[in-house]
Amino acid sequence: MRCMETPDNAKDAATEATDAATDAATDAATTGATDAATAAPTGIAAQDWATASADPTYRAAVVDLLGALAYGELAAFERLAEDAKLAPTLADKAELAKMASAEFHHFEQLTGRLAEIGAEPTEAMEPFVAALDGFHRQTAPSDWLEGLVKAYVGDSIASDFYREVAARLDSDSRKLVLAVLDDTGHASFAVEKVRAAIEAEPRVGGRLALWARRLMGEALSQSQRVVAERDALSTMLVGGVADGFDLAEVGRMFSRITEAHTKRMAALGLAA
Repeated sequence: MRCMETPDNAKDAATEATDAATDAATDAATTGATDAATAAPTGIAAQDWATASADPTYRAAVVDLLGALAYGELAAFERLAEDAKLAPTLADKAELAKMASAEFHHFEQLTGRLAEIGAEPTEAMEPFVAALDGFHRQTAPSDWLEGLVKAYVGDSIASDFYREVAARLDSDSRKLVLAVLDDTGHASFAVEKVRAAIEAEPRVGGRLALWARRLMGEALSQSQRVVAERDALSTMLVGGVADGFDLAEVGRMFSRITEAHTKRMAALGLAA
């Protein structure tokens, strides 16, 4: 005979389920990049920055990459600060403020590194402003839950992409990129809040699932646009520098990103 769960036990079970779902999504997000990163590095991936940056095309690609990441972190800081205004409780506001602070620290790390290697941070970020601002204008959330899903889905897609590229960077650049991609706590926070909202009102799930699909499409479209417009980055992706991807590998990369997205959706309790 099954024992009746007490309220505390039910709460513990719900927490364990949320943690397990979040862990599964995180594992899916990093598997492809981790496999590449743990393989014995070769070519530029086995070099440090001082050696690798002798190639001007590679140097330009890294400046582009750090510039894109830096503006992405600045935009994330601004967005989290805005999302805090929609938060239903003071505790939620404080949690988002803490995450925003972490994003700004990442921004400072990236701009500091750009200056250190002789690149002007504002100039490095400028080429990516229009695309990222356009994405955020087209995907402005209408409420608290849409904001959480956007941060979880949109930021995770970007992180997946950068982790894939990081595995092919020189050791110094790779270490920095992976450090600033560390989860600020938003993933588990978003999963917990969204799952609780769906359990309380199941109809919310359909709306959020449609919203997440739209975010996925917009994020991939914008990332492809950015890469296409930056010669050094596109050269890195299709081969030429940094042990670059060939065209077939680019396709496999986006397949891995899509698979990770599907698993994250499941963690949220939504259909991909």
